[in-house]
Amino acid sequence: MTLFLITFVLLYGTLHLYLFVKLQYAFHLKPVLCVAVAFFMAIMTCAPFAVRLAERAGHEQLARIMAYAGYTWMGVLFFFFSLSICIDILRMITHVSGLALKKDFSYFTSAYKLFFIVPMAYALMASAYGYWEAKNVTIEKVIIKTPKIAEHTGKITVAQISDVHLGLIVREGRLKGIIDAVRKINPDILVSTGDLVDGQIDGLNGLIGMLDEIKPQYGKFAVTGNHEFYAGIKKSLDFTQKAGFRILRGDGVTVGGVINIAGVDDIAGLPFNYVEIPERLLLSRLPQNLFTILLKHHPVVDENAAGLFDLQLSGHTHKGQIFPFRFITKFFFPMYAGYHSLPKGSKLYVNRGSGTWGPPIRFLTPPEVTVIELQHGRQE
Repeated sequence: MTLFLITFVLLYGTLHLYLFVKLQYAFHLKPVLCVAVAFFMAIMTCAPFAVRLAERAGHEQLARIMAYAGYTWMGVLFFFFSLSICIDILRMITHVSGLALKKDFSYFTSAYKLFFIVPMAYALMASAYGYWEAKNVTIEKVIIKTPKIAEHTGKITVAQISDVHLGLIVREGRLKGIIDAVRKINPDILVSTGDLVDGQIDGLNGLIGMLDEIKPQYGKFAVTGNHEFYAGIKKSLDFTQKAGFRILRGDGVTVGGVINIAGVDDIAGLPFNYVEIPERLLLSRLPQNLFTILLKHHPVVDENAAGLFDLQLSGHTHKGQIFPFRFITKFFFPMYAGYHSLPKGSKLYVNRGSGTWGPPIRFLTPPEVTVIELQHGRQE
């Protein structure tokens, strides 16, 4: 964790330094303004840590204000950098081309004010849109036909939420949007594939009732994500259970005699209170004639378990949350969003996240509640 914090400070500080240099080239700030800007950037670099300290000290309202300010600024900075670095690459190519062709392109490469104003205008507009997008939950539907759902059973509807990150920013308002989407689906089963909570959760008890109001006929099931462990696994499990979920930690259950649901702990729990069980062993204990859903936070498939589950439901990636970070996410998790076919007839669906982590912004990656409709029929 210490290494992560050091890396974060270095990277985030470097982004602020990049912005500072761009600002100075564009406007040639006077020394007093330089100090003021540097001070602001230092505060913003440390804001995520200040938020946690205020939260742990019990100053929740202060922590929420700092979180909104600090994380929204983080989103603005990410947007600025993503466009500005592209402009810098184009400038470099233009400069090299000018040298090769013996042409003077300095009128383009030295337009420093324009190169600052355009990315900053984009960053502010994209952040405003992204804030709106993050509050508008979409419903994604997947229909699966399988002979493992008996014809007399009819269809079984499973709603999946993931990466809600209830905490300082995702509260009653945003949770209501997620719950409204689930109610619209009216599922037979509701599952949460990890990161239901985020950070300190002492002030979240008021949200328990909102989640507990949803009572599908076959029940609600959840697994841990990395943030359940970061927030404190005992408190996270207590919150999730009070919200009406049965937590599957290396456990499986046959629901209503019509479907199997199994779940495993997130790998991030290894240094903590992690329940470890081979997925192959876990799944082999369940009736093989019934459709089996495996809940697993990370979208990583255990090759030894392929064929023993019909559908793995995962999350974690947020599909990058803020474009263009999806390309980085895809580098680490090739199956980073959507529906995927696996060996031996298994399938994987990766939810792009129902809430937000960090910046209260999603850009070209709207929050999602997934509805999986299981029907009797020939497997496609």
